[in-house]
Amino acid sequence: MSNPHTIFSATVLGLPRIGPNRELKRATESYWAGRLDAKGLHAVAAGLRTTQLTAARDAGLDSVPVGTFSYYDQMLDTAVLLGALPERVSGIADELDRYFAAARGNAEVTPLEMTKWFDTNYHYLVPELAADTVFSLHPEKPLAELREALAQGVPARPVVIGPITFLKLAKSVDGSDLLERLPDLLPLYEQLLGLLAEAGAQWVQIDEPSLVTDLTEAELAAVRSTYRQLSQVPARPAILVAAYFGRLGVALPVLAETGIEGIAVDLVAGGDSDVAVAQSITDKLIVAGVVDGHNIWRVDPDHALSQLTGLRDAGVPVAVSSSCSLLHVPYSLAPETELDERLRNWLAFGEEKIAEIRVLATALAAGEEAVAEALEIARTAVAARLADPRLRVESVRARLAGLDADAVRRTPADERRVLQQQRLNLPLLPTTTIGSYPQTSRIRVARAQLRRGEIDQAEYDTRMRAEIAEVIALQEEIGLDVLVHGEPERNDMVQYFAEQLDGFAATINGWVQSYGTRCVRPPIVYGDVVRPRVMTVEWITYAQSLTSRPVKGMLTGPVTILAWSFIRDDQPPADTARQIALAIRDETVDLEAAGIGIIQVDEPALRELLPLRKADQAAYLDWAVEAFRLATSGVADTTQIHTHLCYSEFGEVIGAIAGLDADVTSIEAARSHMEVLDDLNAAGFGLGVGPGVYDIHSPRVPGTEEIEKSLELALKAVPAERLWVNPDCGLKTRRTDEVIASLRNLVAAAQALR
Repeated sequence: MSNPHTIFSATVLGLPRIGPNRELKRATESYWAGRLDAKGLHAVAAGLRTTQLTAARDAGLDSVPVGTFSYYDQMLDTAVLLGALPERVSGIADELDRYFAAARGNAEVTPLEMTKWFDTNYHYLVPELAADTVFSLHPEKPLAELREALAQGVPARPVVIGPITFLKLAKSVDGSDLLERLPDLLPLYEQLLGLLAEAGAQWVQIDEPSLVTDLTEAELAAVRSTYRQLSQVPARPAILVAAYFGRLGVALPVLAETGIEGIAVDLVAGGDSDVAVAQSITDKLIVAGVVDGHNIWRVDPDHALSQLTGLRDAGVPVAVSSSCSLLHVPYSLAPETELDERLRNWLAFGEEKIAEIRVLATALAAGEEAVAEALEIARTAVAARLADPRLRVESVRARLAGLDADAVRRTPADERRVLQQQRLNLPLLPTTTIGSYPQTSRIRVARAQLRRGEIDQAEYDTRMRAEIAEVIALQEEIGLDVLVHGEPERNDMVQYFAEQLDGFAATINGWVQSYGTRCVRPPIVYGDVVRPRVMTVEWITYAQSLTSRPVKGMLTGPVTILAWSFIRDDQPPADTARQIALAIRDETVDLEAAGIGIIQVDEPALRELLPLRKADQAAYLDWAVEAFRLATSGVADTTQIHTHLCYSEFGEVIGAIAGLDADVTSIEAARSHMEVLDDLNAAGFGLGVGPGVYDIHSPRVPGTEEIEKSLELALKAVPAERLWVNPDCGLKTRRTDEVIASLRNLVAAAQALR
């Protein structure tokens, strides 16, 4: 390999930014609330970066990614870098406030749309571009973070999102082909490369995850021309193009034809399919993603070393890496002292993954004997996991094997609708909310006291019942038609159920970023899933006892529980989904037996797990739909099944949404201005639908007139007898005053249109 730049041997493709104890979340929310100024926020961020980057250096990484830090989202940062923020925020003078206005809106400004980052539970903000968008370079952030890292002796590798991915993931607001804007963007990337080299960068990582999706010939040609052009910049760092979440396939030889110096390949999600092609690329550094950055299981060292040595023995320069950014896994196993010790030995969080990478890189360079003890510990743990009897529960497997086609089938929807209306007697345009209400300080205090043993479970339950009574009374006073209990007893819509199901484990501090300051603790599915007892019936029936209006039973669907957990990788995801579905089915039957007439089974992650290549999508949608229907088809026709989907590009799963056969589907539509309804109509969707008219991810309070206009748009696509009125999503993250004002306006708008 002819490369004047230093070759590195051990790295990761990105690092988390929320802080090991969510320090950035708390500081950012304090800034929004006016309790912390910009200087204080920047100081917290700088401290987190310094600690993290020096720790990665000291752990043995000889190339450390910088520039992956963000106050909100990396796609938003790229829009700032390229001068592509929407015009509506340009009047905000303060740079940081302008940034956050684009992210979450304010009283006057609507935010950018938000959707899922490929097949992860991370959400990115969607840049809005047009044929006449004027791009300009604003490189202050990446340059400052590079200089900061170099000053601390960190072998820094700046990371930027590549032009192909930026344009493919952006939204064309005028219908133009955004890839035609490449000639306008590439000079800015050329300029950035020069500035990074001038600042001391030896390598630059250009992230192009969109290259693992299906690409047209025109898109492949754009990849070829883009990286030929960028590689011809005379004074620049070495270029590493990083693709992850799948196999590069035909894009790999196209990249190999260009003058870039390195290619990062995901050998976990992509399997071994790229290895054979990479073995022929001897003039570039192959950054081999053999340690899973998207899940939390220990690496199988023998499998990883076979991939690495296969590349090395073919004459390929190799560096060992995570498969993707460590943004998607918790920081460290160190706080997880309450985990079952056997399970703990099977796991690797971010800190442990960096150690695994260092061990593999040492074994590759110096031989396995140099790290024999570490390899033996890993091999023992991998073998112990596969032999553990908790991985198989024969009773649940036998029950699933005995199900027939009737287990996933209900009476036709039109017949159900008549029976349900006779039972529920709802008005036209019925109003409801999605499930959660604001998590008040009282709730958080009670939860913390229970965790510390300062109150017992009985006292905690008493306090939660008081919260439920308050929320029921509030909804009645506002005038909502279908109520919810507010979910005060739930720490998270997935973790709550995982803690009550066998085969799951929960963490103490396993936080990962979902979007902005929203963090979640995904539970771990390690074995077969069984529901040992009822999970929600007591809470829902208590709420129903307080009102004559229907209260929805609130459950999380099997696909979402699967998607928002760290799942076992020793069996197909479809098998785990069916086990979870069986547990949820039993809960729906028990809710119905307790007199609950509406049960909502949320599937916001339906789109999230969709495979990135079309050839793999049909099989996924088949088992995802079957799992939902297995979960919801055990109830009578008089019981109304709702579901909820949010913040996804729905077009690719419209047919599956109809296939769920839910009586009512509530769906994100506020930021996308009801566009999803046209897609539903095109697919022949004939069930109840509640397009969100209130964007709960923004602090804005929508006015009555604004909501009326949204409903009028919806009524052009959906007849009134099938249209519901609701927010986009649950209200857990909003302030109570915002919620009350917004819901009053929502009810007033629905009543005006009736």
